Amino acid sequence: MTVESYDQLAIFAVVAQERSFTRAAARLGMSQPALSRAMRQLEERLGVRLLARTTRSVAPTQAGEHLLQVIAPRFDEINNELALLSKFRDRPAGKLRITAGEHAAIAVLQPVLAQLLPDHPDLSIEIIVDYGLTDIVAEGYDAGVRLGEQVAKDMIAMRIGPDMRMAVVGSPAYFSRYPKPVIPADLVAHNCITLRMPTHGGLFMWEFEKNGQALKVRIEGQLVFNNIAMRLESALQGLGLAYMPEDAVRPHIEQGHLIRVLEDWCEPYSGYHLYYPSRRQSSPAFTLLREALRYRD
Repeated sequence: MTVESYDQLAIFAVVAQERSFTRAAARLGMSQPALSRAMRQLEERLGVRLLARTTRSVAPTQAGEHLLQVIAPRFDEINNELALLSKFRDRPAGKLRITAGEHAAIAVLQPVLAQLLPDHPDLSIEIIVDYGLTDIVAEGYDAGVRLGEQVAKDMIAMRIGPDMRMAVVGSPAYFSRYPKPVIPADLVAHNCITLRMPTHGGLFMWEFEKNGQALKVRIEGQLVFNNIAMRLESALQGLGLAYMPEDAVRPHIEQGHLIRVLEDWCEPYSGYHLYYPSRRQSSPAFTLLREALRYRD
């Protein structure tokens, strides 16, 4: 097999994983025309269609999915072995790709990276914010960050943050117009600021627990967002109630800009964990990041 053939197979693996020529081109640092040309040449050489293309999406065909399952683990092994070569350098180097939710990226990853990266100029970290439960192996990530109970059993999980609590908050101006909810069921009469979940398109249900009784409330309101900043700002502006991580709203509660309600229904739950495949060989770069993130009481 020629060197060009190996290059085309590597390109195909990225396109099939990303399911987008645009994202694959950005990840590979190639132009889209060059990437498309490489895929056509590979399909012509193999005599089989590997990708089903539409104006909006790209997906592997049955033959393409079979090929991806065969070659993706091999390329992962090669990349891991290449990363391990950095142990022969004086300092950790290389690129790591991590997927995490928005709050985890801001509250946990960002502070650690701010301390770590200035001392390691050869280390590059890519953080992809995603609320979905990403398959990090299929999507080519080195690791992911999720709540402890969300981590699959076949993954290695390491705690990187303390237990967490959620908080339901509203502004003094909002509560001058509406009574404070006493139980979660009262929320159905309130204007709640909702979160759109990108993986399935539904609205995030607010979860509560008290004395072993757990329940979810399907809330409604005038505003729907997919990020923390706009939900927080809308609550501060008195536009509705927000359901936020406690640490994100604590300063505003202490300053009197927000009022917390239903606190007795918001019990602690497992904090954030870094997770990665059990078969993954730790490169010096990954080991460095992992130990920097490790939570210590």
